[in-house]
Amino acid sequence: MLVGVSVAVIAAAFVVLVIYLAKTLVAAKDSLEQAAKTLQEIQQTVDELGYEVKQVVRQASEVTADVQHKMKLIDPVMDSVNHVGEALSEITLAAKQASAAMVQGFRQTKARRGVRPSAARPASPAPEERPQSSYTAGGEAASKKSDPGWMKWADIAATVWQKVRS
Repeated sequence: MLVGVSVAVIAAAFVVLVIYLAKTLVAAKDSLEQAAKTLQEIQQTVDELGYEVKQVVRQASEVTADVQHKMKLIDPVMDSVNHVGEALSEITLAAKQASAAMVQGFRQTKARRGVRPSAARPASPAPEERPQSSYTAGGEAASKKSDPGWMKWADIAATVWQKVRS
């Protein structure tokens, strides 16, 4: 009898174990099915996003090509602006030199006539106003010597500059 009861208890324990094992397997099956559904949804989302990313990349590459083309079209304009700036700088320098020479000529003419500058003006120009010739070692004597030929040298310098630019 003890053996019969022991076998019945073992049989009951085995049945309970099988039932719990079956429930666990069913729960695992449900979890795996849910994971498979989730993976399918993720795959579908990735496929949709992949198509959209490809479209964005194509559009970005078209925009980049368009910008590069437009930059190439703007390059000659920028070169022209650069040349205009250089020309204006040359014109300004030439005008400054010419006005300095003219002022120096007027002062020399007044000095030859014996006219003294007015009290409102300083006797000598400020360093910014002095022409380049007044900084030479001979001062007035050197500027008198170079006055007749300064235009010749300016023409030569302008011609050389034009040839260098070309």
